[in-house]
Amino acid sequence: MRLEDYWGVGPKTAETLREAVGEAAAVAAIESADVRALADAGVPRGRAVRVLRRANGAAGMDLFGTGDARDVYDRLLTLASEYAVTEHASDRVRVLTPLTNPDDRESRLDDVLQARDAWAGLDESAREDVLAAFDAYDEAGGTDRAAVSCALALRDAGLTGGTFAALDDVDDAALRDAEAALEYLDADGDVAAGADETLDRLRENRDAAQSLADSAFDVIETVRERGVRDADAFQSAVVEYVASETDLTRGRVESAAPSDAVDTADFVSATLRGLADSLADEVAAREAEVREELEADVEAAGDDVDAAVLAVSDIAFELSLGRFAAEYGLTRPGHAEDGVAVEGARNLFLGDDVQPVTYAVGDHGLDVEAPSGDRVAVLTGANSGGKTTLLETLCQVVVLASMGLPVPAAAAEVGTFDTVVFHRRHASFNAGVLESTLKSIVPPLSGEGRTLMLVDEFEAITEPGRAADLLNGLVELTVDRGALGAYVTHLADDLSPLPDVARVDGIFAEGLTGDLELKVDYQPRFGTVGKSTPEFIVSRLVANASDRTERQGFERLAAAVGEEAVQRTLSDADWN
Repeated sequence: MRLEDYWGVGPKTAETLREAVGEAAAVAAIESADVRALADAGVPRGRAVRVLRRANGAAGMDLFGTGDARDVYDRLLTLASEYAVTEHASDRVRVLTPLTNPDDRESRLDDVLQARDAWAGLDESAREDVLAAFDAYDEAGGTDRAAVSCALALRDAGLTGGTFAALDDVDDAALRDAEAALEYLDADGDVAAGADETLDRLRENRDAAQSLADSAFDVIETVRERGVRDADAFQSAVVEYVASETDLTRGRVESAAPSDAVDTADFVSATLRGLADSLADEVAAREAEVREELEADVEAAGDDVDAAVLAVSDIAFELSLGRFAAEYGLTRPGHAEDGVAVEGARNLFLGDDVQPVTYAVGDHGLDVEAPSGDRVAVLTGANSGGKTTLLETLCQVVVLASMGLPVPAAAAEVGTFDTVVFHRRHASFNAGVLESTLKSIVPPLSGEGRTLMLVDEFEAITEPGRAADLLNGLVELTVDRGALGAYVTHLADDLSPLPDVARVDGIFAEGLTGDLELKVDYQPRFGTVGKSTPEFIVSRLVANASDRTERQGFERLAAAVGEEAVQRTLSDADWN
């Protein structure tokens, strides 16, 4: 394929890649989902991520029927990437897409849950060692030696089987010999300092001799300053001076001296040049011997080194997802033929102090109170009652499951969907917003495939009476098209009789806390219309009024919503 054949790669981006790495290398980077290679070539990282998602999972990306659904997907992968153990693993997490093959989803789930359990089984010290090893691997740019060192750190941590099975059969002793050898072999095959004492000494002597050769006139002046004038005595003094400066014997220096020098300058220059060249030859010969020995150690562990190099990158990717799953207590979802059901589900975008909820729409087999079989749920209830959060939680569960990842619930069953339509409430109230909203959520219902509708508060974008009519129409269309849906509204009382396979659920405010905060039971009550209970809000306004005039105004509102209810609410609140 040509670069321009990939989604998101226009002429400008293609030219950038060709100039930086060439067409073949750029295509290989796209096909292997290598974000770093594209970013290093000059493509903005965000664009690189989008290109690679489409290049490697275009069919899966069709799951997201709305921008809000894609936003949930983006935020989930951003959150998961925070637990990546290497930069490349972070990039690979960010380009994950929904998997269209059920077997692929199950295979990834197995890998991630094995990694989760392995990470959870490590003590804090072992975790720090593993993370330090991956940091070193990352900083070294993923060299063979860094991969071997990282593999040994994983072995030392006791990580075997499952995620780490590719390292189970490696010979630790051979790997350690190879690690030591690779420490002194750079990418070009040169031998680094410290590999061999003789080589290090020869290099020092060579460098000292070369330094003197580069400043031969200084050597002449230094020897002359010692008062030597006779030619033979001068040559002897030069030999002695060079020997002292290079830590060589007089005999070694004399062996490089010419026998036919025409003058003093020629003698010094020829001696130093010959000595430097001779030492350079000795260095090259010794370096070749040492390199051969080091390469033999690496070759002896060739299969083990190859296994480590190939395995570490994949282990980093799986362990990153495992850390994410362990951090948030994610679990394996079961499969529902035609439904979504969660028990004890949590929204990953909220803090730790959240009330888990149980909910379901469609057919499921979870042993929970949530009904099974209803095609549509209309969710009602209190403002700030968590209705939108519940829709978002369901969206998170479905999106994670579609990628073969565990989900934030004590238990879950998730069907396979071709499209997820998640639509948040919009604050704008005009015909343009209504039209754009309908254009985004109705086509998926009208087309082929299995659709999940998660739609929030139509009444926010048109007048309430017409919103109720539109919602009735959407519920009926959802049922007619064999889709599933959860719709949030405050207009349950205005809806026409719903189809038999639709139900109304409610979230209830229960009062005020001692700090006059609204106290809500976020667990929906099935088959019951929720109540907004405005007396709770008015009660708080009365209690928090800053002066007498303001309080009198809110008391007038209290009379309108039921003064007795307001007073009861205030008396029930434990406040001072």
